[in-house]
Amino acid sequence: MGGKVLQRFPAGAPRGSWPAEEYAAARRAEGESATVVMDLKSDTFLVVVEGQDDDGRI
Repeated sequence: MGGKVLQRFPAGAPRGSWPAEEYAAARRAEGESATVVMDLKSDTFLVVVEGQDDDGRI
């Protein structure tokens, strides 16, 4: 999967994915195409921007 990880949120948090969803919604309001995905290996919700490499190129 290509994309830039903007933020990581622990899946075991009391509110589950809500903090990640709220963060992604704020990024979308700023014009970024942020999405929340689950990294099962690290048990973490990731907020990612699709279509960009880690160095920010499209």
